[in-house]
Amino acid sequence: MKELAGRLTALDPDAGAAVQVISYFDRLAETRAGLEALVRGAAVLAGCPARLVDTGRRVRLRVEPDGVRRDSDTPPDADWPCAALEPGGEPSLWLERAETGPNVVDAVILERAAGAIRLVLDRTRGRAPASPADDPALVETLLDASVPEPTRLHAVRALGIVPTARVRALASGDDRPRIAVDLGALPPGRLGVGPAVPVPDLPRSWAAARTALRFTAEGTAQDPGPRVVYADELGGIALLADLVVPGAEPPPDVRALEAATAAVPGLLATLHAVASTASQRAAAAEINVHHSTLQDRLTQAEHLLGWPLRTPQGRLRLQLALTMRHLARP
Repeated sequence: MKELAGRLTALDPDAGAAVQVISYFDRLAETRAGLEALVRGAAVLAGCPARLVDTGRRVRLRVEPDGVRRDSDTPPDADWPCAALEPGGEPSLWLERAETGPNVVDAVILERAAGAIRLVLDRTRGRAPASPADDPALVETLLDASVPEPTRLHAVRALGIVPTARVRALASGDDRPRIAVDLGALPPGRLGVGPAVPVPDLPRSWAAARTALRFTAEGTAQDPGPRVVYADELGGIALLADLVVPGAEPPPDVRALEAATAAVPGLLATLHAVASTASQRAAAAEINVHHSTLQDRLTQAEHLLGWPLRTPQGRLRLQLALTMRHLARP
């Protein structure tokens, strides 16, 4: 992309700059950047303040071109370049400078930023929250390490959290980030739980929670495993997350596991029971079969997998294969 931008710049500076803008916002979208980071990107690229206002979702952000957030209650100027978040909708994103004629780069900044902002709002705020304490945008503000500390402290107070409390970030299968002071009532579904940290360290807890989420499963016969995983209980196993790329070609043991379980219905639940219980008898009880039946299944599985399952080394290999199966998911 950089080479393409360089070639285009030599032919047409506006076209080269537009390609760089597209690449910039694509990177932000890939890293799941929050609302403030996206508005900041628009301001920095445009070289003027950028403003996002969505009354229905209770969003109001304004960032200076130096990257500092400075909100304002003054209404947008009708002459500013702007974009709607929805086709045919009212303008919600502005670049604060008077239009001086068609500007290709400004148009691309607004189009790409508005599209990325819409994705964030769709996944975090299907409707306006009932109160500030339910506001996912405030949560994203706390989890964004690039947000200035005064802004994050304001978000903490708005959420009703004591600034000196130790809190955890929660990453869930529904893509909605959450914060918990205590774990008395966890949301349903797959959940990665970050370590308890002081409020300023929430971005670190969020990163750990997202890693922990990759180790979770649906808890069904087709996808057995824990639905809730605590990041601070993973230990060195968390390093596997850096080695297995989601959506890429799975490791050989995972491919062998998938082939074996596809050939024998119900085998995946059996293998998970063997890997996660203290003994083979406990595994047989877990899946409600006789011990001799389990032995027959293990013999069949060993033949299909190509390694023993009744030795410590073979059982560890199975545990790693099952774990990497979760990590390899797109």
